[in-house]
Amino acid sequence: MEASISMEIVNPNAAGIDIGSRSHWVAIGQSEQDVREFGVFNQDLFTMADWLEERHIKTVAMESTGTYWQNLYAVLIARGFHVILCNGKFTKNIKGKKSDVMDCQWIQKLHTLGLLTGSFLPDGKTEQLRTYCRHRSNLLHAAASTSKKMQKYLRLLNFRLDVVVKDICGLTGLLIIRAICNGETNPQKLASLRHGNCRKSEEEIVSALQSNGRKDYLFALGQELETYDHLQLKIGQCDKEIAKMLEEIIGTDDNKRQHYIEPKPHKRINKNTPKDIDLNLKSYQMFEGTDLLAIEGMSYSTVLALMSEVGIEGIRKFPTAKHFASWLRLAPNNKVSGGKVLSSKVPKGSNRLKIALRNAANAIGNLKESTPLRDFFHRVNFRKGRVSAISATARKLAVIIWNMIVKGVPYINPEGYLFLDQKRKLDLVKRIRKQIDKFGLTNEDIGFKNSLIINNL
Repeated sequence: MEASISMEIVNPNAAGIDIGSRSHWVAIGQSEQDVREFGVFNQDLFTMADWLEERHIKTVAMESTGTYWQNLYAVLIARGFHVILCNGKFTKNIKGKKSDVMDCQWIQKLHTLGLLTGSFLPDGKTEQLRTYCRHRSNLLHAAASTSKKMQKYLRLLNFRLDVVVKDICGLTGLLIIRAICNGETNPQKLASLRHGNCRKSEEEIVSALQSNGRKDYLFALGQELETYDHLQLKIGQCDKEIAKMLEEIIGTDDNKRQHYIEPKPHKRINKNTPKDIDLNLKSYQMFEGTDLLAIEGMSYSTVLALMSEVGIEGIRKFPTAKHFASWLRLAPNNKVSGGKVLSSKVPKGSNRLKIALRNAANAIGNLKESTPLRDFFHRVNFRKGRVSAISATARKLAVIIWNMIVKGVPYINPEGYLFLDQKRKLDLVKRIRKQIDKFGLTNEDIGFKNSLIINNL
């Protein structure tokens, strides 16, 4: 008795496209007449769309190969096709069979049988914001590389500025570097440029600024300083474009524009935070009244990554928080065979939002005050180590964020920032009072004004 296995056709009018750098191969069936090759120029893409319309194609599947798919994807979406962008590892052909024709036919067969799932893609406005933010991130990495080169040439010149200042590209460091590049070599004059917030004294800075006078290193230092200034100018221009894009997204939506929130003075603003953008307010408006910065450890850069990588509409595409954590590759990928768990490791791979959440988790682990997330981090850290604790806390952050945005569940920290500030002040007062009792000091010894402050706290 002969047995046959048939699979149900899910997408009868389907096409498969093998994306290439110089040509695209399109299959609308499994015969040789159903395969055509098209170029990558704009006119070729429109010709491909016309051919697909003539053959009554409704849905198209393609691989996400580099950036070659993006223009074709935009053309097909504009012409009304249902396009599925697939991960390349899900469209691999049988081992040993590899050609452009066979690849596009294999993709068409899988899509016809409904065996392909589409990758996540943000909406158009979020994609534009993502382009600006990713470009800004690349500029910041280039500026950091330039900063390391400046530090190298300073060290070769025997200017040990990196020892006496925390950041050579801070207020004190840049003033001294500019003076060095302008020909100043007197340590006293260089140390006099010290900013008032610098912890080191002028005498300590003077001892670190004894030059050996090498002109070649001085020339290279000046070149790197010019590069750094140029990159900072580009970053400032990028910040303006990000501000315009945020205003365009929020200003055209009444549901977003109506929200308002008070500033958060306790949130730290570092030099890499976008200038002249109230990210506290913009994120509150972008996510329609969801205060993500209420979560301890969340910084302005983390919130900006969330706005640019997925956006509010993108995060709503995930049906559950588990789907969102799995897409971020923060959930274990269990492999079970014979009733045994062979592996439960987190899958390899990363994206910018995952990196941002891991950085936020690391910041939570460094908190000194006890909070629910910080206690969770240290419990996992005690059992499995810091790397696992960062991943677990990043996953918990992803779940909290999904529930806040999709379900509207507010995040409540039972400790609270104000309570932490008051606790810190009380601990300081207790230490001061212990010192007063130990040495038998009176109000006259510590000053009348200081005694009033201590007694009132």
